[in-house]
Amino acid sequence: MTKKILGIAVGILALIYAVVFVVSGRAVFSISNPFQTNTVLQHKKPSELKIGVSLSTLNNPFFISIKQGVTETAKKSGSKVQVYDGQNSTNKQSNDVEDLIQKKVDVLIINPVDSSAITPEVKSANEAGIPVITIDRSSDGGKVLSLVASDSKEGGKMAADFMIKTLGEKAKIAELQGTPGASATRERGAGFDNTAKGHLDIVTKQTANFDRKEGLNTAENIAQAHPDIKGLFSQNDEMALGAVQALKSNPDIVIVGFDGSVDGINAVKKGQMAATVAQKPKEMGKLAVQAAYKYFKGEKVSSQIKSPLELIVADKYK
Repeated sequence: MTKKILGIAVGILALIYAVVFVVSGRAVFSISNPFQTNTVLQHKKPSELKIGVSLSTLNNPFFISIKQGVTETAKKSGSKVQVYDGQNSTNKQSNDVEDLIQKKVDVLIINPVDSSAITPEVKSANEAGIPVITIDRSSDGGKVLSLVASDSKEGGKMAADFMIKTLGEKAKIAELQGTPGASATRERGAGFDNTAKGHLDIVTKQTANFDRKEGLNTAENIAQAHPDIKGLFSQNDEMALGAVQALKSNPDIVIVGFDGSVDGINAVKKGQMAATVAQKPKEMGKLAVQAAYKYFKGEKVSSQIKSPLELIVADKYK
């Protein structure tokens, strides 16, 4: 009898515990999976939200534009924003995101340095009941509310189609790749390589980590090892701009970038680059914040929010 009464008492206490946590909106453990958390959404106005932002780097005009899109949109609605610069370091970004989680932000907007390395932090946010929105690059693991990005594979295809049309079949080209492990690196590369296969001769692919200085040094090495290349595809404008400096002595090499940064577009207008696959980074930042607002209003948010692409071409190649 005593055991029966004790069992009933434990059951009642467990029920009370669950009700209190559900009413408070905090996470409760699922009976079916003790490691899975479920949260009850608390509707919040934009002016009540604290937005935590972690960008891969702020040493790149593209990501500065994303930051502007986030902060300007948030400011109009009265949201509080804290932005961290990951400095292209997976360790720093991990620490930054954990800090934002400890500060109990309402939503995280993350542009990962590395799509795999950010997974533990995305899972930590999931456990804390904080929705995660990624920009430009996704996370390989954990639950992401939405990815705001251009179609990187389509952009790579656009670049390859342009180079095939401009240089002709079997032209020898080189490819500058972005940060290993980043989804943008994989997807832009896949879109370009799959389209170029059988049409262009890609003599070398080398990483320059989406960095202008590394792009310069790597392009110099490529030019020395492969003096007969006719074109170079760079998976972002920063590396392409480095290549422009490196290849000044051979202005006939067709350089195609990706991003549509201010510097990249100016280089296309000057004829220094043949083309760039232009994204709209400021719009991407705006779309990410708007997705957060929709979520806290209780509206459905698409798992993928696409930002438009445009191929911007120098006058001589039109």
